[in-house]
Amino acid sequence: MWFSEFMAAPIEDYALVSDLHTGALISRRGSIDWLCLPRFDSPSVFGALLGSEDHGRWLLAPAGNAVVTRRSYLGATFILQTQWSTDTGSVLVTEFMPVGDRRASIVRRVEGISGTVLMRQELEIRFNYGTVLPWMRRDPDPHGERLLAIAGPNALVLRGDNLPRAVDHRHAGRFHVAAGERFDLELTWYPSQLEVPALTDVDGALTSTTAYWQGWAAKCRPAPRYVDSVLRSLLVLRALTHESTGGIVAAPTTSLPEVAGGARNWDYRYCWLRDAALTLEAMLGHGYEEEALQWRNWLLRAVAGDPDDLQIMYAVDGARDLPERLLPQFTGYAGSVPVRAGNGAVFQYQADVVGEVMVALAKLRDRGVPEDHFSWPLQRSLMTFLERHLEEKDHGIWEMRGEPQHFTHSRVMMWAAFDRAAAAVRKHGLEGPVELWEGLRDGLREEVLGRGFDRNLNSFTQYYGSTEVDAALLQLPQVGFLPYDDERMLGTVARLEKDLLTGSGLLLRYATGSGVDGLEPGENPFLACSFWLVEQYAATGRDTEAYKLMDQLVGYCNELGLLSEEYDPVNATMAGNFPQAFSHLALVRAADALNSTAPLPDG
Repeated sequence: MWFSEFMAAPIEDYALVSDLHTGALISRRGSIDWLCLPRFDSPSVFGALLGSEDHGRWLLAPAGNAVVTRRSYLGATFILQTQWSTDTGSVLVTEFMPVGDRRASIVRRVEGISGTVLMRQELEIRFNYGTVLPWMRRDPDPHGERLLAIAGPNALVLRGDNLPRAVDHRHAGRFHVAAGERFDLELTWYPSQLEVPALTDVDGALTSTTAYWQGWAAKCRPAPRYVDSVLRSLLVLRALTHESTGGIVAAPTTSLPEVAGGARNWDYRYCWLRDAALTLEAMLGHGYEEEALQWRNWLLRAVAGDPDDLQIMYAVDGARDLPERLLPQFTGYAGSVPVRAGNGAVFQYQADVVGEVMVALAKLRDRGVPEDHFSWPLQRSLMTFLERHLEEKDHGIWEMRGEPQHFTHSRVMMWAAFDRAAAAVRKHGLEGPVELWEGLRDGLREEVLGRGFDRNLNSFTQYYGSTEVDAALLQLPQVGFLPYDDERMLGTVARLEKDLLTGSGLLLRYATGSGVDGLEPGENPFLACSFWLVEQYAATGRDTEAYKLMDQLVGYCNELGLLSEEYDPVNATMAGNFPQAFSHLALVRAADALNSTAPLPDG
């Protein structure tokens, strides 16, 4: 049996399918190269994205020469449809993860459109990040045959038509699909000590999954402009939200590099309080109060306990133990090593996080969602945590691995936390030491304006005593610290444009050459920062520039409307983990800003 030489596809060539528990990445070549089962943060079963086919993958595509003539989601869903054309005919492949049945499975349906097409299939199952070769066997099944793969606590069953055959520790096969014919394959994970799950009714699962996604999308409050991009971004945020726990992962992947061949490769399959809080804000603006409330309940469970034990991120279920380790079995995407599982930033103190959480919860409160017997006392505990760490330096929003600093952005977010806590007492009648919080708030404001703003440079700085700037400073007016058109903000924007705006028109996070992050210099523009700049332009009358930049950024979405963490303008390719919640929530925020403040420019 002949096997192709494997090379991971460009990041933008991948599609996401999700069952609200985990997600699979499927390339334009028809290969599932990344899938963790049964959760986003579980070890991978298919890990070829970070190595080779020996780390697991499942290819299903026409044999020989074939061209993708259409690739899209089925409307407002995560049901992927790919139409292939060959010299002998055409086929449609529909792929999805059933939603709502609480089982971890992926379905692949092949339908003949015209002529007859020879399909090929290659299946390599590798548990535990590609290190465990399962024991596999074929069994009779009431519906034909089934292929079982078992290793320790994990098991997979593949059912359907044209199951592949064992060939040299892999499974492979070929089959013909004629016009009008239809063949289904379903791969399902289950705990190995349990009975093999029953076969899915594929037609029923397709109908119910379509209805779920379309029903969820129908609740969206529409926006006048960028409608499709906003809706797809909100769908991505939902797809990255765990159905049972409410935890929102930053991305479904680990170690996709910020620079190809570099070492800035991090595991984003966890729930950052910051990212999740900003996601909550994006959803609140479009009618998804129920999802926001679900996340609040996840937050309460995750951070409950001693305030001093607060972490900046948690596992999907709220677990705290996320130590960073290397996975040397992987060669890395585009040769980018190390590949990591876990994230060392879990042990960092990031002073801005409580601010983002309090801002988001204040918006939920202002929308009329009442606090319960648990939620407000917990927020008071968060304020106690901030009080105890008031003078402590931190690692900042970008999770610097250099020495802690008094980052200006972090100090402003602390200001925002005390501001929202005080407002909860003044506006909503909740109990708390409002005079103390207002005093700390006012003291932080005076401190930031005195130590975080350089009058000679006419700009806020990255941290106290620095002369560098940071794109995170664009969030100062977003939380109400200053108006967007305050002269100090306008001066800061001018510095950002001078020092961090690349020739491509995209904004870098900060100057990595300064050494502040403790890593080798060099990274691509972080997309969320440029979306923040769109918002700043829109709020200060720079409408033409706002729309030009927004159109450029939306143009970086792949054909399915998905965005990565960063973009490499030199090589015109995506970079970083994918799809990235931060990029999509920033897109929604920028579109909302344009829709509310900036008229369309002439021409």
